Amino acid sequence: MGFDDMDVDTIWMDGEFVDWDDAQIHVLTHGLHYGTGVFEGVRCYDTENGPAVFRWEEHLERLYDSTQPYEMEIPFSREELTEATMELIRRQDLESCYIRPIAFYGYDTLGVSPGDCPTQVAIAAWPWGTYLGEDALENGIKVMVSSWRKHSSSQIPTNAKTTGLYVNSMLAGEEARRNGYREAIVLNKEGNVAEGPGENIFLVRDGEIFTPGLSESILDGITRNTVIELAEERGYEVHDNVSISRGELNTADELFFTGSAAEVTPIRQVDNVEIGERGPVTEELQQAFFDLVERRTDDHDEWFTYV
Repeated sequence: MGFDDMDVDTIWMDGEFVDWDDAQIHVLTHGLHYGTGVFEGVRCYDTENGPAVFRWEEHLERLYDSTQPYEMEIPFSREELTEATMELIRRQDLESCYIRPIAFYGYDTLGVSPGDCPTQVAIAAWPWGTYLGEDALENGIKVMVSSWRKHSSSQIPTNAKTTGLYVNSMLAGEEARRNGYREAIVLNKEGNVAEGPGENIFLVRDGEIFTPGLSESILDGITRNTVIELAEERGYEVHDNVSISRGELNTADELFFTGSAAEVTPIRQVDNVEIGERGPVTEELQQAFFDLVERRTDDHDEWFTYV
């Protein structure tokens, strides 16, 4: 469903609430030409206590951290961005939604150096259901190992959520979809498993849980960290700093993706190898995640910012 089919009408941009159609930038904006922006993807859930944004503080911290390699200064405080986001959700009467804060170098000059280009900031929020398909959470998805490799942190900082880097994700994801798969898995330059185009990946073997470490050219995912904590609370042994070879994907007992958009999505097939239906570990962690974010449990109330 495209934006024109959604009942949303407001965006916060550079300190003001503007009509959705008026949230525009110049065609010579630096970030458009060179990918010099940073962003976040955050979910707000409809709970018994009203709309609640999940792990907003952690997302906001990562947004500001992502600016550091690019010497970008966001001209608004964390408190200002928080209030703008909550008011944006209230103005549009959104009960559950996806939130997209973005900061980017704007319009001034068009050399590769941003020079005196201002840092522009915008926040949008809109209803967005299951990212990888309505049936994905229960039945899992088919993925392929992409021919495109993930860049290393010695080339571009992988711990920063940067707009331009998602060209890599787009190429990998579209390659998978052209070949009949729902999503891709991207290997790093060493040929080990890194992540999905917009997700972290977990492997289950013999009742233990494995996920690539930060040195494997992955983004330090907030949903990834959430699931690690939920798993450890339930007594699972979690190995969160490992290398996973491509071949290990084929012999896994279970595989699943995590991400703010993807939430907890099982993987049932890699290339032409069947992994199987959603396994018991994946199902338990998926249920624990949704019980948490929909506030069917009082655990980790500190992770929620109520609108």
